[in-house]
This record gives sequence, structure tokens and C-alpha cells, in this order.
Amino acid sequence: MKQRRLGASNILAGEIGYGAMGLSWAYAQPVDERDGIELIRRAVDLGVTLFDTSDVYGPFTNERLVGKALAGCRERVTVATKCGLIVRDRETFDFGRDGSPAYIKAACDASLARLGIDVIDLYQLHRVDPKIPVEESVGAMAELIVAGKVRAIGLSEVDVETLERASRVHPIATLQSELSLFERGALATILPWCAAHDVAFLPFSPLGRGFLTGRLKQGDIASDDFRATLPRFEGDAFERNLAIVDTIAGVANRLGVANGQVALAWVLAQGEMVVPIPGTKRLTYLEENVGAASVELAPADLAELNAAWAPVGARYSA
Repeated sequence: MKQRRLGASNILAGEIGYGAMGLSWAYAQPVDERDGIELIRRAVDLGVTLFDTSDVYGPFTNERLVGKALAGCRERVTVATKCGLIVRDRETFDFGRDGSPAYIKAACDASLARLGIDVIDLYQLHRVDPKIPVEESVGAMAELIVAGKVRAIGLSEVDVETLERASRVHPIATLQSELSLFERGALATILPWCAAHDVAFLPFSPLGRGFLTGRLKQGDIASDDFRATLPRFEGDAFERNLAIVDTIAGVANRLGVANGQVALAWVLAQGEMVVPIPGTKRLTYLEENVGAASVELAPADLAELNAAWAPVGARYSA
């Protein structure tokens, strides 16, 4: 797999990473630990090197799983985790935020212990705490670099103004946010800013939380699945959004590849600093996702995909 650089950090990663959240959190029942370990190790064998987790997934159980899976191949992988979110109610996915320096430093130590590693390659602020200036949060993360506990720092789900403020404190290696044919909001200003300032962009949900594969049916979403709370997956919006899948399917059928591979290839085509982190619980889908790195979209394919139906419904419930 080709490598892409994570911004000014000079950390290299395979151009398709792996988002581990779904193994433990959000999408109905967690996987059996042995199955999760097998899947992550298969990803390593396929050339995936960037593995993204967070202390909030589980909470805490996902980091332990990732740590166990990557034990023995630490030198071959880049471990990314996050801090700053706190689960207040697991059933309703209700979160609090804590971006205070004391909390960030304590959270880092706890993540290192759960992951079983000496240094976190990429430590990300999961969400900015509105009560704490981002400069203070980033300053604390910069101190973790000086302490040798972190190699590079990133942010998640912030706007350009926040990126600029944070960057004046310490170089920001990555920004993680949603990007796919199901969510294109980052294309207007965020992605151009990242390209201009040597910040890698890590798209989570690059398959539209599974929607863009064409395999998801409305009745498949369980009540305890996080997607059941999202307007784009509800009723009429779900049905109308299938027009996006139809566009992807047209290109996929022409190229003889899977829908998901076209969707990921479109994300990769948005810039050399883009490293999508799709997640999956199944080995067959993992192999399919990695195979997307070999899919080449012609200018006409990209134009057709760019013209796809704009998604109906808000990203999140109010």
C-alpha cells in the first residue's frame, strides 16, 4: 500500500487506515475480543499501518483491544488515540467534554497504560471543550510531546478559526472529521486549509457509516445502534439518500469493483494529505476496503460522483 505523510509530523501511514471504534462502540453489540484481534492483525498483514481509537470508545475497552491486537507489531504501526470526551450516558450516547490540561495529561497516562505502549504516535483532542480555550488544551498536549509520551498531536471536528488558533501554539499534524459522498461539508474551507498548512486530514465514516456500500437496509439498524439517532438514516431521508448509492453503483459497475471501493477511492482523490480510516467488523469488508487503494477513478468518474445527490437530513440530531 502507498504511504501518505501525516502533516508536518513526518509520520508515514498507509493511505487507508483503520478506525477501530465499531469493534466496541456505537454499532450495536461489540465484537468478541478474539475476533477483533484477528481482524486488526489481518489489517496489519494487508499493509494498514494507521489504527485509530479513543478512550471514549467503550468507554476504555477499545483501547485495550487495540493494544492487545498490536502487541508484537508495534514497530510496524502508527497508534492514534484521543482524549477530551467523557461518556455521561452510554445508552443515549450522551457526552461531556473536558479539555483542561490536568485532565488531558491524566487521560494520556491512562491511554498509554490501556494500549500497553510507551508513546502515542498521534494524540488527538476528540472535541474542543467550550469552557477551556483551545490554546490551553493544545499547550498541554505539546507538553506531552516534550515529555516523550506523544509524537504528534491532532484535532477533531473543528473549524478553520480553531485550527489557526491551535496552530499558533504548536504544529497540528492532523485534523479528523467526517468526509464522504454522504458528508461533504469539509470540502469548502477545511480541506483547502489543511492542504495549504501541511495538516493531514483523517476522514472518519468515509463510507457514510456503511450507507454508501449499498448493503445497508433501513430495517437493519437496531434501536441501540448510534445510526438510529441520525436524521439521515430516518424514514424518507433514508430512502431519498439512496440516490447517492445509485450514483456510486453506476461507477462501480462500470469499473467492476464494489460500491464501497468507489466511495473510498473518491475520498482518496480529495488530496494527497487525506488518509481515510474506515472501520468494519468483518474480514471480507476489511479486505474490500484495503482494495480500494488500487481503484483508479478517471476524471469522468470523479465528475459523476461529484454531481451526486446532496444528502438529505442533518448529520446529527439537534
